[in-house]
Amino acid sequence: MTPSLSRAWEEILRPMLFRPKRLQVAALCYRETDNGIDVLMVTSRGSGRWILPKGWPISGKDGAESALQEAWEEAGVKTATIQGAPIGHYEYLKNLGKGRAETVQTLVYIAKVTKLSKSYPERHQRKRRWFRADEAANLVQEPKLRDLLRQL
Repeated sequence: MTPSLSRAWEEILRPMLFRPKRLQVAALCYRETDNGIDVLMVTSRGSGRWILPKGWPISGKDGAESALQEAWEEAGVKTATIQGAPIGHYEYLKNLGKGRAETVQTLVYIAKVTKLSKSYPERHQRKRRWFRADEAANLVQEPKLRDLLRQL
């Protein structure tokens, strides 16, 4: 490889091809019922498919706090307790518009919900609904997220 081609590989091409994945955080919000575990799902604003509340980390908040903030904004989770470190992660292809997409790794924090609000920031942009954990697993497209839901 010529020196100029080698430099182009190291400075331009390699970082583009091997850059780290973008990171989001998700809240797997659940409640215990007489029939087992229910999971709170929301619809995405773009496609309308059922997903977990998730988003980019928020400056000044750790991953768990950011996940709870997303759960509030997208699903109206008013009171919940995060159950420790992330229980796992999954990847999905995020549509960035204009034909562009990017692989995003999403850390999943489990949160026991004790109170929902009827009024929350994205209530007119999304639907929210409780599903049995096995039903929720069948709704999502990401295999690793499906596995996490089936472990509940």
